[in-house]
Amino acid sequence: MDSRELVTLLADGRVYTLDALAHLMGRTLPQIQACLASLPALGINVLQDEDRVQLAAPVELLDANLIGRHLDSAVRQQFRHIHCEWVIDSTNQMALRGIAQERCHGHVYLAEKQTSGRGRRGRQWVSPFASQIAMSVVWQVPPNTPDISALSLLVGVAVCRALQGQGVEDVGLKWPNDVLAKGKKLGGILLEMQGDPQQQCHIVMGIGLNVALQDGSSKGIDQPWIDLLSLQPNRTISRNELVASVLQALFDVLALFEKQGFAALKPAWEAFDVYRGAEVVIQRGEEYIFGTAAGVDDSGALCLETTTGRQIFYGGEVSLRPKGTL
Repeated sequence: MDSRELVTLLADGRVYTLDALAHLMGRTLPQIQACLASLPALGINVLQDEDRVQLAAPVELLDANLIGRHLDSAVRQQFRHIHCEWVIDSTNQMALRGIAQERCHGHVYLAEKQTSGRGRRGRQWVSPFASQIAMSVVWQVPPNTPDISALSLLVGVAVCRALQGQGVEDVGLKWPNDVLAKGKKLGGILLEMQGDPQQQCHIVMGIGLNVALQDGSSKGIDQPWIDLLSLQPNRTISRNELVASVLQALFDVLALFEKQGFAALKPAWEAFDVYRGAEVVIQRGEEYIFGTAAGVDDSGALCLETTTGRQIFYGGEVSLRPKGTL
């Protein structure tokens, strides 16, 4: 029996009897009981008292149709293939498999839970069930696209704009791909390239956002984090609306990038840069370089003012952190 069918029915948070569930789903009581027993392994909390059962809290499941209704017609046409998955390894991996099967430009992959979510530099991205946005978007770029390495910065701009549009304040970016709020990690971006940038090339834009991490679900996160529920405790957060807002903003940013390159969006990124002018340390392998963050250059590379002059760093080779956090 598919757990997705059962959780979809229980998602409203109402109390159901086992007999009612069996009747509504056309299943036997043992099948219902076995499926209920499998839910905790997914991180789904169930309250059960004899023959009465409900989820510990209502949950909004991702729905491609609902997401589409919140998109402008032009954006809906661009992102017309929205795949809402249940439990998968990672949305980036699914997107890469889609490219191999020629399911490409404009496809959007979402998952309720990732078992092998990945962050930058090989880190694990923790993805509790229905508690985050785990999304990957496939975008085909023209041959010899300039500033292609800056795309992760532009995705960050889109995410921050979408969050602001949802009423989230005090959001910013840490070069090259972290979304921060109140100095803690709210989300991350992971871009992967498939193909030759001098010929046909696809970019997989992976986006992760913490929405409402439940107690215990954040185990494994190795840095200070925050979620949208903490930022807006009195507001119901619709994950479907949030996904649509990100896609809207992403569409606008990519359209401008394709016409004018990163230079047109560099001021927008720097407006979200939380470390511009701050004392920071760059880690490159076993080497640590101290200096003052001075924004980015026209290619999206980090500029660092040091005692020996300005140095330039590219995203794949280094990490940035505030001075004093080693």
